[in-house]
Parts: sequence; C-alpha cells; structure tokens
Amino acid sequence: MEIELNVKKNEVLEEVAKTSAYSGSKMTEDEGAYERIFTTDADREMLERFWSESQVAVCEAMKKFLADEGETDDGYTVSLELSKSFDDVLQGSMEKELFSFFVMNITAKWFAFTNKKEAGDYGTAAHELLVGVRKKALYKKRPTRPTYTPGPSITPRPPIISEETELQTKE
Repeated sequence: MEIELNVKKNEVLEEVAKTSAYSGSKMTEDEGAYERIFTTDADREMLERFWSESQVAVCEAMKKFLADEGETDDGYTVSLELSKSFDDVLQGSMEKELFSFFVMNITAKWFAFTNKKEAGDYGTAAHELLVGVRKKALYKKRPTRPTYTPGPSITPRPPIISEETELQTKE
C-alpha cells in the first residue's frame, strides 16, 4: 500500500516564526532576545537550508519505505510503500507529526545560533516526532477473521425415489 505525506513549506516557516517569536518574547531577563531569536524574511536563506536538511533527515529515517520524495510547488511530498496491513487511519496523524517534525527541527537548528539554551530540547522533540512517524509506518493492524452472513437456512432434502424413477434409471 502506498501513501503520500505532504508538508507545506510556508505553513512550516510561519510556525517556526511564531515559535521563535514566542520564545524570544518570554525571555524578559535578556534584553534584545526577541530581536535576536525571532525569524524574519532576512533569515529566509538560512531557514531554507534547514528545510532541506529536514528533508534529508526524513529520507534517512524512512528509507526502508521510501517510494518517492521531492519538493513540490508549495512544499515537500514523500511517498511511502507500506505493508498491506498498514492501518490507513494513521495517515492523517503521520502527516501532522511530519509537519511538527519540520517545525521543531528547523527551530532547533535556528536556536543553535540564536537561543542555545532551548536548542537541545527542540532537537530532542524533533527526533521523537520523526521516530513516531516511523513507528506508525511500521504499525500493522491485526488481521480480522472473515465474517459470513448466514443466508436463509435451507436443509437439503433427500431425493424422492419412486417406482418411475427406479425404472428410468434401470433403462
């Protein structure tokens, strides 16, 4: 069974900006933290590099299942070839978790330059999210026994043998 997971780049980078802004605004003891930590359009080139590194990390973690991957007009798509017993209910959750991985991984890499105190926590969280995507890809739903709906109960009747039937079969 093949599934496709999509991550929109603009949504990821917006979330990275929100996360970095929030983190910077909460550092009241550090004057200038907000300006230093918050991502801006001027930081786009560096964030693009982190975006690419995140794609490579996904490929590395999912290489056992990888059918195809690549950039699209609005983001990144990865196609995975999974077991026939994969529970396709998990696909939506895997896509959300992959989105969160991109956000946390890019934020961790950004914080390595701007907010070293929190960078490790974000890196660990990103790793755990990618492990979660992989675990879901490995998950197989339990086999189910086929169920049969009983039809009308028809009891076979023994053939009626009469003298005529016996005579016809002898001839």
